[in-house]
Amino acid sequence: MDNKIYGYCRISTAKQSIDRQITNITRAYPTAMIIQETYTGTKSNRPEWTKLLKKLNTGDTVVFDSVSRMSRNAAEGFDTYMELYNKGINLVFLKEQTINTDSFKSVLGDNKLSVRVNTNDDDTDRLINGIMSEVAIYITKLAEKQIRLAFEQSEKEVQDLHKRTSEGIREAKKQGKQIGRTEGQKIVTKKSTAVKEMIVKYHKAFGKGTLNDIDTMAMINGQGVGVARNSYYKYKSELFAEYGIE
Repeated sequence: MDNKIYGYCRISTAKQSIDRQITNITRAYPTAMIIQETYTGTKSNRPEWTKLLKKLNTGDTVVFDSVSRMSRNAAEGFDTYMELYNKGINLVFLKEQTINTDSFKSVLGDNKLSVRVNTNDDDTDRLINGIMSEVAIYITKLAEKQIRLAFEQSEKEVQDLHKRTSEGIREAKKQGKQIGRTEGQKIVTKKSTAVKEMIVKYHKAFGKGTLNDIDTMAMINGQGVGVARNSYYKYKSELFAEYGIE
């Protein structure tokens, strides 16, 4: 069985773009199969991640742009890392390469942990091998600590961001500023414009294409743009209004 390489990309809000993660992963691993997860935030509801976990086999590789894409919860992230490591799954974090599973393996190499000394003196052997055993345990704990710290830092960054956002909103309200969009206001972004253009091009409702909704979404996602189901139907509804289609 050939080992597979997956690239897992995740964004938390509709304002974010998943394109940067895809670019970074495919630049480093051109053959990676990209798995996209959208608008999940820090919640545990990640259906694409759940599907990926079920089909991973020993020797497969999962590439992340950063550790925060795997998990923003420190305890959950560390437990998942160790579970996958023990199953023989390779984990690669492009921005935190010191905690890649290959780095972890190099620290805990079999030779380093299994060396035994035989001096033909039982007391000396017990002493030296006992010391080496404790050193091996220390090295293991130190490596695990580095991994745990990476996930803790990721979780802290999320908490700090939420705190700054809340403080900014409170301050803006004090100054009487409008928070968020007014009812009916639309946000136009490069991505929304691109998706709408592709819907008009490919969907049969606009007279230019021949595809239905499912195939149009597949076509858009297949070209690396990435659009969530809810966003797709929102854009399509807006286009119907613009084109006077009922």
